Amino acid sequence: MNKLGELSRMWREMDHRYRMVGEKCMNCEKIYFPPRDICPICHRDSIGKMQDIEMKGNGEVVSFTIVHDAPPAFSRQRPYILAIIKLDEGPVITGQIVDAEPSEIEIGMKLRSVFRKISEDGPAGIIHYGYKFVKDI
Repeated sequence: MNKLGELSRMWREMDHRYRMVGEKCMNCEKIYFPPRDICPICHRDSIGKMQDIEMKGNGEVVSFTIVHDAPPAFSRQRPYILAIIKLDEGPVITGQIVDAEPSEIEIGMKLRSVFRKISEDGPAGIIHYGYKFVKDI
């Protein structure tokens, strides 16, 4: 396999790309997503004390915007909703909200993650999947 293929495979096999796997510092109890090797609070004291944690994928909208001028890989999806989401476990992440009209989105709205197609690399390229968010009814 060529180097590009190996890189693509490595990217596809990252747990946090397809499952919401974060990291918890067992020293200070802080949770991070995506995972980190060392806690930025505890520094070297956290070495060997970071533990994988499966995130539930639930959270709420902290802020959002409607993207009208999208990069080429996302041009078929525009306009789309991009939000800053605070997960129930604590981390704050950026995510796309789908299956909703922009007028329906409000600060504080409860969301849940879903597994969806993110993009593809050209007409014959690799399809990338990951998490997006929908309203939690």
